[in-house]
Amino acid sequence: MVGFTRPPCDAGVIEATPAFDAALSQRRKWLTLAAAIVGSSMALLDGSVVNIALPAIQRALHADGAATQWIVNAYLLVLGALVLIGGSSGDLYGRRRIFVLGVVVFTTASVACALSPNLAVLIISRAVQGLGAALLTPASLAMLGATFEEPQRNHAIGIWAGAGALMMAAGPLLGGWFVDQLSWRAIFLINVPLAIAAAGLALRFGCESSDPRAKQLDWSGATSVAIGLTAITWGLSTIPAVGFRDKAVLAALGVGTAFLMSFVMIEAHLQERAMMPLSLYRSRNFSAANALTLLLYFALGGALYYLPFGLIRLGGYSATQAGAALLPFALIMGFGASFAGTIADRFGPRVLLTAGPIVAACGLAMLALVDLRQPYWIGVFPCMLLLGAGMAITVPPLTSTVMGAAGQAHAGIASGVNNAIARVAGVLAVAALGAVFFADFLHNLTGTTPAQANEVLSVVMSGQPGANAEAIAAFERALHAIMLVPASCAALAGLAGCVWIEPSSVRASS
Repeated sequence: MVGFTRPPCDAGVIEATPAFDAALSQRRKWLTLAAAIVGSSMALLDGSVVNIALPAIQRALHADGAATQWIVNAYLLVLGALVLIGGSSGDLYGRRRIFVLGVVVFTTASVACALSPNLAVLIISRAVQGLGAALLTPASLAMLGATFEEPQRNHAIGIWAGAGALMMAAGPLLGGWFVDQLSWRAIFLINVPLAIAAAGLALRFGCESSDPRAKQLDWSGATSVAIGLTAITWGLSTIPAVGFRDKAVLAALGVGTAFLMSFVMIEAHLQERAMMPLSLYRSRNFSAANALTLLLYFALGGALYYLPFGLIRLGGYSATQAGAALLPFALIMGFGASFAGTIADRFGPRVLLTAGPIVAACGLAMLALVDLRQPYWIGVFPCMLLLGAGMAITVPPLTSTVMGAAGQAHAGIASGVNNAIARVAGVLAVAALGAVFFADFLHNLTGTTPAQANEVLSVVMSGQPGANAEAIAAFERALHAIMLVPASCAALAGLAGCVWIEPSSVRASS
């Protein structure tokens, strides 16, 4: 998930807020829906356009590969660590208030991204964007739960999901066009008119709502998981420059592991007041679904981070063409999910949670073998079809399994946990695959130190002139090699679905 697709349980968050105001006019309800759609689409659009723009950003700001990863990771780290806090903040302080605050924070950070004079400012601004997204995304969905009664709520969800699919499909293409015709800085300014519309509609037509039973925010848990993930991500992304045995790398990995262990201890101590109650994991299906989510979104996040670099560097694609190359995946993923949901209702989730990841694994394995210089319809297009079909098959039953395993009382927190795991999987994928990618690239270069190889790789990935044939060949071999890792992870996700999802859930869902 590095922005090209919604996490599986986004829609489930609204189940936590069943209260609604029956006296609201239809006009006010549907304009509140419009605010939620526009607001949540900002975060979705931002992720997809940034991935396409990475080669241009790397070239403009003279960044190496490891530093470029942080343009994505800073956003996903903060979003993944704080999205549960964001949902709880809306329940505690008011959903409309937190939604508008999130829009303001996100937009201010977007403008800062567009004006960034160097990479450091851009990365910090991206982290602040992640904070804004962590506030506005769950709040936008919670506003729907507080606005629509049950019969209309499902229809509103369908419209919201369809609009998200259209945005998901248009994002890479739109981002590529902005990069080619204007500047990479322009992709961040797309959010300004969207933010004005979202905040204006919410303030004018949205109703304030909160949960009188809302618990206090779990800041200790959020802080520990944020520090732990940041340390591990930094350690993994630093390996290409200094090597795995460097003391700083080992220290970072150790500190990160310690903080993640402390996070588990904190959550165990807080019990039901925790932002991730460990009691949820007593359910076999809940544990299985989240393990599947981690593996599958690790595969997706890693593959879709590196694919645009390959399309632009090896295939000679422009940024617009690279964005268009991903269009079949986005369309199938966006519009095929409803059909897959019908199949899941008939056959149960276990079959689809086995078949879907395996189909996605086949698409990723083909990417590891295909020559990106081939015509698009022969090379990349079939891979995108399989990858999109696999994700479309998987997401509906994955969502229903998570929600069903947690029960109605914990549906909101369960969907938030699953959402966060999908975001974190993308962060870990970019960092871990970056280390594997560099190790393979260094192995294929003769007589080159890690520091020299890092400089050469930066030239190749950014598309700058001056890369020799050996460097490009090493880049291509490394790209094909790491695509096998996501393919393996997706296949393991299918195995987890087959072995771990309870057979009885098939009967219950039929």
